[in-house]
Amino acid sequence: MEVSYELCKEETDADLQQELEQGLKGLVKELNEFELQLLLNEPYDKNNAILELHPGAGGTESQDWASMLLRMYTRWAENKGYKVETLDYLPGDEAGVKSVTLLIKGHNAYGYLKAEKGVHRLVRISPFDSSGRRHTSFVSCEVMPELDDSVEIEISTEDLKIDTYRSSGAGGQHVNTTDSAVRITHLPTNTVVTCQSERSQIKNRERAMKMLQAKLLQLKLEEQQKELAEIRGEQKEIGWGSQIRSYVFHPYSMVKDHRTNVEVGNTNAVMDGEIDSFIDAYLRWNVS
Repeated sequence: MEVSYELCKEETDADLQQELEQGLKGLVKELNEFELQLLLNEPYDKNNAILELHPGAGGTESQDWASMLLRMYTRWAENKGYKVETLDYLPGDEAGVKSVTLLIKGHNAYGYLKAEKGVHRLVRISPFDSSGRRHTSFVSCEVMPELDDSVEIEISTEDLKIDTYRSSGAGGQHVNTTDSAVRITHLPTNTVVTCQSERSQIKNRERAMKMLQAKLLQLKLEEQQKELAEIRGEQKEIGWGSQIRSYVFHPYSMVKDHRTNVEVGNTNAVMDGEIDSFIDAYLRWNVS
């Protein structure tokens, strides 16, 4: 590249200049990616991610919005070369999903997806409204690191309520006719996890326990963040319920992250999984 630069200074060559510009763009991209990797240095950033979507009030409208986000995150993960497993899936009454839990497997999956934790807001003309009115829908996204066996979270069996029920997911006749799905409630924190991805009740219980450990760890980390914020005198909201991003389909097209003020006008690209600009900006903003 240095040789190309010297040649460009000596003589005007459009092809050589274009080659140099492309090389510089590639170098800038590599430097940005390297810098981003340096930002993923927290204890659980390298882990797989457990991602949950929960629609807000609004019935079919918000449940359809949850299915759109499900597709967005699935597309994003596939573009990254990550593997996606559905741990729990509860379909909507008419369309969409009432809740879904994904396990996204890949290096730094949690480090990236922790940027997505919070409430996602959609504004659009509802396809379910015959009058063509504009609707606003909300979906909460929760993200936790999947823990390996080296991380120990103490859970007393007396604090657990364990229920089994018939799976509503795919898997054939066996899954649908046996009580293989498992729901575990952690009574002191009222934390609930469910798993129905396996045919075996035992395996679903093991997975559900890992999900519970991840949720309890996340609660612990959030408490530490709140304490640090109080010490530093920060005013920004750290809780799960904070609205982080708006997706506007009408009267104009725009996706805006309220933490970093990053805006993208191509809503179709975002819904197809192109959310790296938001994740990149969040990771840089979070350490500023």
